[in-house]
Amino acid sequence: MILTGPEITAATQDGRLRITPFAPDQVNPNSYNVRLGPTLLTYTSDVLDAHQPNPTTEFTIGQDGHVLQPGELYLGHTLEEVGSDTFVPLLFGRSSVGRLGLFVEITAPIGDIGFHGQWTLMLTPIRPLRVYAGMKIGQIMFFASVGPISPYAGKYQAAAGPQPSRYWGDVTKLRAVAL
Repeated sequence: MILTGPEITAATQDGRLRITPFAPDQVNPNSYNVRLGPTLLTYTSDVLDAHQPNPTTEFTIGQDGHVLQPGELYLGHTLEEVGSDTFVPLLFGRSSVGRLGLFVEITAPIGDIGFHGQWTLMLTPIRPLRVYAGMKIGQIMFFASVGPISPYAGKYQAAAGPQPSRYWGDVTKLRAVAL
């Protein structure tokens, strides 16, 4: 079951769902609009290595926005902190943003029950596109879960700002187990 807009509002009010800051005008019939936070990251290496931390550069989106360039992966973040110990969140780009040629969160739209924090957004434009901090960039839907819940306690918990990949930490753990 998917939560309707009124149920998203009720769940936020009674604590089953946390959206901070919460704005009633961002509630849709069955989702909640999230806004782009002010910070972007890009990787600085020509070749990324899944087994190592990869260097990044961080910048702030100014008043005049920032032009995203094709062929570049930008890591942004939601302005809102979103999480639930009850519901499964799914984040998708808004259709209005997709119609501008911006892919948002194509590979990892599902959140885990128990995650609370700002969501990292993977942003890839088809053509140069100016984006602005605070623009409505995505929408989160919430689904009811069935069965016992094991809350998320992973490496991105309580994320603030965009988070680069920490896949290398999984590899390190696997190597330690193999020894």
